[in-house]
Amino acid sequence: MHRTQHSASLQEPAIRPQLRDTQDAFDSVAPDYDGPRGNNELIQDMRGEMWRWLDAKFSPGSRLIDLGCGTGLDAVRMAKLGHRITATDWSPQMVQRTRDRALQQRLSDRVEALDIGAHELHRLEGSGAFDGAYSDLGPLNCVPELVDVARECARLLKPGGVLVFTVMGRICPWEIAHYLRRGRWARAMLRFARNVVPVTMNNHTIWTRYYGPHEFYRAFEQDFALEHYRGLCVFAPPPYLTWVRDQHPTWYDRLWRLDRRVSGWPAIRGIGDHFLVVMRKR
Repeated sequence: MHRTQHSASLQEPAIRPQLRDTQDAFDSVAPDYDGPRGNNELIQDMRGEMWRWLDAKFSPGSRLIDLGCGTGLDAVRMAKLGHRITATDWSPQMVQRTRDRALQQRLSDRVEALDIGAHELHRLEGSGAFDGAYSDLGPLNCVPELVDVARECARLLKPGGVLVFTVMGRICPWEIAHYLRRGRWARAMLRFARNVVPVTMNNHTIWTRYYGPHEFYRAFEQDFALEHYRGLCVFAPPPYLTWVRDQHPTWYDRLWRLDRRVSGWPAIRGIGDHFLVVMRKR
């Protein structure tokens, strides 16, 4: 299972404590991450949009890597559809939740859960063995060097293999308005930082880097062709603004319909709380 190659970037002293902070943060919330913190109704709608694209891109029986599997909601759902999933996460507690979920659903033969961060894919065996990989709701924003992920995905995927990722973007109109209204200018501008920034969760720090779609794709362009990208939660509110859905359910549903219809248009597909990107190995 283990390979000896290591990225030079991960040997930098500044990187290791940041990775540990992020790991500790997700370990701390693993027991209740299926609840309001990590899977409220707004997040479920975002996840449902991701599932729609996964179903369109992967035929039943595909062998797939889940990058940042969390508690295994995506991995188990895909396994139920007949896929074989190698579920990976930097948080051991999240990985254990995935193992438990697969066991409870009697899908352990289709879901292999491994304590491997997306920055550690050199540890994963199976060159050219996978039909694709996916990553849902921003785990790749916590990776020190995207080029390492891109290189290892190219190694692991078959020719023509597909990547489907949802990534936290730079321009979220809802978020900017939300924080400016409260006079929190620095927080409203946080996503525009060019380097990694600290984001607090459960009194822990998640070290996060935000991207625009083309900025993100540059790390992959050597080995992957960009097939499609679109905003996610361009018009629909981001997951922490639950009051919009609670107080205005009809408008919330209309905003999501608008999101699905037009967030792939060129003028707006680079904005939103997240963006969804589809790439194919050359």
